[in-house]
Amino acid sequence: MVFVTLFVVNGCEEEDFELTNPSGLSPETYFRTEAQVQSAVNAVYANLQTIGLYTRTYFFAMDLMSREALGNPQLEADKRVYLEWSFDASHPPISWYWDSCYRGINKANFVINNEERINEIPNSLLNEEAKAKFIGEAKYMRAFYYFLLVTRFGDIPLITDIPDDGSGFPRSPQAEVYDQIITDLNDASQSLWEKERTEDGRATQGAAYALLGKTHLYREQYGEALTAFNNIYGEYSLEEDYFANFREEDEFGPESIFEVQFDDDMGNSAVWNSNAAGEDANEVTFRGQEYGFNDWFNAYPNPELLDEYEEGDIRYDETFYFEGDTFAGGVIEEIPLERRAAWRKYQNYYKDVNEDMASGINFKVIRYADVLLMMAEAENALVDGDKSQAIGYINQVRDRAGLEDLPDDLSQEEIFDAIVQERMVELAGEQVRFPDLVRWGLAADYLSEYGFQAGKNEIWPIPNDEISANDGISQEDQNPGY
Repeated sequence: MVFVTLFVVNGCEEEDFELTNPSGLSPETYFRTEAQVQSAVNAVYANLQTIGLYTRTYFFAMDLMSREALGNPQLEADKRVYLEWSFDASHPPISWYWDSCYRGINKANFVINNEERINEIPNSLLNEEAKAKFIGEAKYMRAFYYFLLVTRFGDIPLITDIPDDGSGFPRSPQAEVYDQIITDLNDASQSLWEKERTEDGRATQGAAYALLGKTHLYREQYGEALTAFNNIYGEYSLEEDYFANFREEDEFGPESIFEVQFDDDMGNSAVWNSNAAGEDANEVTFRGQEYGFNDWFNAYPNPELLDEYEEGDIRYDETFYFEGDTFAGGVIEEIPLERRAAWRKYQNYYKDVNEDMASGINFKVIRYADVLLMMAEAENALVDGDKSQAIGYINQVRDRAGLEDLPDDLSQEEIFDAIVQERMVELAGEQVRFPDLVRWGLAADYLSEYGFQAGKNEIWPIPNDEISANDGISQEDQNPGY
């Protein structure tokens, strides 16, 4: 099992996150200086920048399964399966996704399980607050990787130690995995630093509270979710310019809580060798070229999504390009293939005539508008929740969009419907729609006509590669229907 026996971690310089490859690492010889601890922690983040996750697979899978995006004729077959729900346990990108996460978890475990050695570093070399912060980063990232896994696969192996041998691990119940996520995030929230004190791209105290609240919301623990979110309510603010959330020059702005960082100036020499490993230079995402109307244009916005925007919603023009819009190449005379629109969000066309595979625009994993809408959902779901407060959270998001406030006399059901609508248009193309539909129990209502099977497609199959390599899992443990 490669993900539990990998001990070589890849690090990066603190000032620029550039990846290197220290070799022959062991706790006995490694955790002696701040630079070594920093390098080990940096390595944990690197697995986000893989083809199995944010470089390619993640945005395609989520956008196509939710049908926010549809495929043009040239869309590759291994992406089209998400539209048609025809993937199975042999699908390579699903295996890469799984492996990317577990490699990241293994690297996090390497740090966390050496907390005692890190704490033995003299304070003159690394002070106590910084030691705790590094451990907190590893716990946040372990929680994040497990969140990505448990929401996609259900019951999964729960590994928190560095194994002594190559023995496999059985699947653990989702509830136990969520409990571990919550434990890690509670710990991280007490040791991570505020955003203002933290280097861009790293986990912060606010990110820990946001993901903690989201985890509780997914478990329908609404009171606990609000408690977590209230720790950051008012500590962030909405960007005045909605599109600033998706421009490279405005990354880590006031709305940003956690981003997956990319930087095309730092190289991508390993991008095609990094389906899952997260090693060497892999600092770009393919999102721009894949979706770009003036480039590959493999995916385009679903017309049904376009129809969901209210008249006057500024997000309509700031999420999509239309004929007659301007970009760095001039006026868009027509959208290729007679499509009604193309994606503007996460595209470089505001400054570049053409995209290439080396897009450096970060992915906003959690931003403040998302938190406000999750707070509205939690407040509305509570038996004794303040419905006017829930409406107020929604209206903060609508105000930025240039829309009228919702009325104060909405019922609980009407508020929920408003949240479903608002999350769809506010967070379009940000990989949250499909998980939302699943946790609300609405996926079949929206997707069954396209091949989605209730009781099966809410989660992915356990990869065949894992079943073959892990003696703790057999084919009898496969998810239903696969």
